[in-house]
Amino acid sequence: MNIRKNDKIKQKLSVLPHSPGVYQFFNSADKIIYIGKAKDLKRRVSSYFLSRATESLKLRAMVAKIADIKHIVVATESDAFFLENNLIKKYQPRYNILLKDDKTYPWICIKNESFPRVLVVRRTPKDGSKYFGPYSSVGTIRFLLDLIKRLYFLRTCKLLLSPTAIDRGKYKTCLEYHIGNCKAPCIGKQTETEYNLQIEQVSAILKGDIQEVMQYVKTEMKRAAAEYRFEDAQLLKEKFHKLATYQSKSIIVSSSIQTVDVITVLVDENMALANFMRIVKGAIVQSQTLELSLGVEDTKESILSYVIAEMLNRLEGELSAEIIVPFLPDHEIPNHIFTIPLRGDKMQLMDLSLRNLKTYQFEQLKQMKIADPDKYSNRILLKLQNELKLDVPPRHIECFDNSNIQGSNAVASCVVFKDGRPSKKDYRKYNIKTVVGTDDYASMREVVRRRYSRLIEEQAALPDLIITDGGQGQMETVRKVVEDELGLKIPIAGLAKDKKHRTNELLFGFPPQVVGIKPTEPHFKLLATIQDEVHRFAIEFHRNKRSKAMISSQLSEIKGIGEKTQQKLLLKFKTITKIKQATISELSEITGAKMAKVVLDYFRNKSE
Repeated sequence: MNIRKNDKIKQKLSVLPHSPGVYQFFNSADKIIYIGKAKDLKRRVSSYFLSRATESLKLRAMVAKIADIKHIVVATESDAFFLENNLIKKYQPRYNILLKDDKTYPWICIKNESFPRVLVVRRTPKDGSKYFGPYSSVGTIRFLLDLIKRLYFLRTCKLLLSPTAIDRGKYKTCLEYHIGNCKAPCIGKQTETEYNLQIEQVSAILKGDIQEVMQYVKTEMKRAAAEYRFEDAQLLKEKFHKLATYQSKSIIVSSSIQTVDVITVLVDENMALANFMRIVKGAIVQSQTLELSLGVEDTKESILSYVIAEMLNRLEGELSAEIIVPFLPDHEIPNHIFTIPLRGDKMQLMDLSLRNLKTYQFEQLKQMKIADPDKYSNRILLKLQNELKLDVPPRHIECFDNSNIQGSNAVASCVVFKDGRPSKKDYRKYNIKTVVGTDDYASMREVVRRRYSRLIEEQAALPDLIITDGGQGQMETVRKVVEDELGLKIPIAGLAKDKKHRTNELLFGFPPQVVGIKPTEPHFKLLATIQDEVHRFAIEFHRNKRSKAMISSQLSEIKGIGEKTQQKLLLKFKTITKIKQATISELSEITGAKMAKVVLDYFRNKSE
């Protein structure tokens, strides 16, 4: 069944060409809500108004808001790809993938001027200057600038050092010259040729060509020594060692890898992370992570294409000829080769990039947990919903556990977590009534039956997810009660332990299958926390019950102490030790003066 189209939309669709291009969807307020690219505009845009194009709720909502369509025809699919990216950045449509970290990253600039300065900038105007970056780490920039300052004598002043001004003696030396940081080109003590030679080496370092600079310094050092310029040779030797130290900190794989870029993507619910790394001769010379919010139709392949276009824009088209990726983008990029490594140094680079993403993701989650715990919990629950393919996020989770020692004082407990946090007012304790001896399955059947029969009777909210402490057997026991006896449809998961009694597997479905979530993942840790909490609650309940039973059995040996008096003493003093330590007046409040003396005499005689 086709989605209903108004006359204006029908007219727009009828005139769309079978050509590559970019299309724009507008809402009734004439605001762009989505921008897309197409190899065939007519076929692609028309597909939005077919039922198969409206499977997701978000996409259905977008299509319902389309009031007008405009398009731009281009020569090739590649042109459409880059035009789409530029328009998305310009208009920021609601239903498109968008950069969340839209901050301006710093660059290192070599100014286009006589005796160029090297400085940090946030903008990259096309003024003929050379720009290196962007750098996501301010620490990296500081390190590079400090290295350059220690290696070369570059000016920091803003003087206009034209040859005419220098020849006229317009300027005087400043403090930087007198402390040895500058060679005073302002008064002609350093020629422009000598200065530009330093700038060439700075440029090479910023590009990652450390070996080239080191080779030049080494050659000059040997020449100075051969010419008996030992002071110059010593300075060059120190410079060489500084460069070698910098290089040793940067090498991470074989230097046989010349110049490559690495781009990896990690998709997580409604957002995605992407990492870009540039490697020159085995050294990382640039790295940054991008955070993006997803649009209505984004796949990991389209996200990768978007990131490539974004980096081409940021680096002014200077992506390396070879780009290492975990999978191919959904669009070809002219003049670039994509490599999907399976082993070796390039695989090591891709793994390193992915580790950067996971570290960034972990740090973001930690910050979110502190700054916005509700948002953090919501993200964890959405992740759990996606992993288990649940209809709704499991905002209400319940977990059961039994506790007994050789069948004595058998009890069970139920803990409740709401929005990822314990709801202690909803915790429940159960004395096992129908099971004799040790039978965990029978005890679980009784408790689950009592729990949900009561909730049905009270018309109370049922959980979104039930967790069993155990594997397939416990899960099937709970399922038979919940589904077969009570007719409820509640998802059931099981947490299994390894030989060292560590929770390491999540089971789901019938028959149960292992869900591939690592125990280190935050959503797995949430389930493990719930399991630990139900253990604690059950053991505490069992320990208290056992303690009270032992006290009650001792008190029952005292002649004249009935069951009601025993309960009053337990409620007041909790333990036998406290009863023994009580004064006669404290006991008299419960038992009366005469019986208080009997109780104290009993314990005094028993200890002798």
